[in-house]
Amino acid sequence: MSTDPAVTDPELYRVIFENDRVRILEYRDQPGARTQWHSHPDAVMVPLASFRRRIGAHGRQVEVQLAAGQPRWVGAQEHAGENIGDTDSHALFIELKEPGVVSEDVPIGPSPA
Repeated sequence: MSTDPAVTDPELYRVIFENDRVRILEYRDQPGARTQWHSHPDAVMVPLASFRRRIGAHGRQVEVQLAAGQPRWVGAQEHAGENIGDTDSHALFIELKEPGVVSEDVPIGPSPA
């Protein structure tokens, strides 16, 4: 079973650019929307709108508030998420295609660096 978010949640994730080094996904959802379990390689996330999310993985959960235009690093990981705010989510994920290791020890969700 694929954990590619463009496959698990095609109504939320859309591939807008891809070459042999990077892939860029556009993500959009509405309050209350949830994603299926999926994975990301190492990536930079750029929120295009401010929004709140709950991210869960391997029995852990975090809540994050993201400001429009504030890039965040997302280490390679598997997770599911939910829009817990009252605004639509809109973000770009710039995924790196160089090898990255998914680990349960990596902080889940986006981080400032």
